[in-house]
Amino acid sequence: MAAALVRRAGGGAGALWRGQRRQRSTFDVAVVGAGIVGLAAARELVRRHPALAFAVLEKERELAHHQTGHNSGVIHSGIYYMPGSLKAKLCVQGAALCYEYCDKKGIPYKQCGKLIVAVEQDEIPRLKALYERGLQNNVRGLKLIGAKEIQAKEPFCRGLMALDSPYTGIVNYKQVAQSYAEDFQEAGGTILTDFEVTDMEMAKESPSESEDGLKYPVIVRNLKGEEIYCRHIVTCAGLYSDRLSEISGCSPEPRIVPFRGDYLVLKPEKSYMVKGNIYPVPNPRFPFLGFHFTPRMDGSIWLGPNAVLAFKREGYKLFDFSAGEFLDAVTYSGLWRLVLRNLSYGLSEVYRACFLSAQVKELQKFIPEVTVNDVLRGPSGVRAQALDSDGNLVDDFVFDGGSGDIGSRILHVRNAPSPAATSSLAIAKMIADEVKQRFEL
Repeated sequence: MAAALVRRAGGGAGALWRGQRRQRSTFDVAVVGAGIVGLAAARELVRRHPALAFAVLEKERELAHHQTGHNSGVIHSGIYYMPGSLKAKLCVQGAALCYEYCDKKGIPYKQCGKLIVAVEQDEIPRLKALYERGLQNNVRGLKLIGAKEIQAKEPFCRGLMALDSPYTGIVNYKQVAQSYAEDFQEAGGTILTDFEVTDMEMAKESPSESEDGLKYPVIVRNLKGEEIYCRHIVTCAGLYSDRLSEISGCSPEPRIVPFRGDYLVLKPEKSYMVKGNIYPVPNPRFPFLGFHFTPRMDGSIWLGPNAVLAFKREGYKLFDFSAGEFLDAVTYSGLWRLVLRNLSYGLSEVYRACFLSAQVKELQKFIPEVTVNDVLRGPSGVRAQALDSDGNLVDDFVFDGGSGDIGSRILHVRNAPSPAATSSLAIAKMIADEVKQRFEL
């Protein structure tokens, strides 16, 4: 039986997670994946159903290790997303819940705001359309400002017009996720780390310690052959969400294709040039947002990211490579269709990934004073981008299950892209509603 982890009381974000043996191997619901979405969902479920037994299964030895631990830390306000979409609804709700939760728990954050800056005349109509979209999404405090007001807020930034979003903020999402985990455990939940799920099947007989017959009919097995028994499963597996769906006998679509985003970091002595988030006006012809300036809770300033195909799903370094995962990506027809539609953009991203000066040139559109000597290569993250077979980015959240004995007992959170961290508490409520409806808890 895997070790159940208990967080040391009062330990804060840097607390150690220590293993303790537990005899229990039967749970009403097992949540696979201890990123911020999985932990938020588990927390919401145990709060709604305190009489039931819940477990979180995580393949790493620490929590929030992948997308949650490598993201930009921005608390998004909900401007970009299609009105009426889950992204728009959950982001606006989630941002409010995030601020409220951080206040309650004493988790530090900064409401430093964001400027989306038009530097060319042809960007202004798109900026105004973005403003209208933000209003439709009920984003608070939005206003369009001119060049003088841009410089009043960001003295080193140059632009013709900007969309000012004062309620955009920053936070350490790994710290938030660890707090969710603490809430979950204090409510009676169990967290099993070093538990990489490799198999799910229906039990033919009840576990030896169970007196309830086949009350827990699903066996979840890990890489080491250890097992837990449960009634239902919720997967929040991010970069491996499609793989877990296949393991459970559900649809492999949409497929996950990993894109690595490399950041630069402004040298500490130059951090005075950036006060809040500075973003470009997104170009609807291209699939990603483009280079931006992002302040961090530790006082550093991240610049970027780019977006290039990762050669490994959890490949955070330039030369990280998995032959199987690379072949899986490049033999997928959906990726080729995406690449062919965005060939020039993709080649530009690869070029910028190789040459620091090319990335700095993008940044100089907004802050001309930034030079190659002012920046260092920084960390990277990997985005779990869901793609359909036609090469379309799956832009909204996707929740689904399957049929048959196991499929009917599973809810897959198939696509939870940015702003999933901002939206985590709102997503958790939706997952809990869906679990109650599907599984009749």
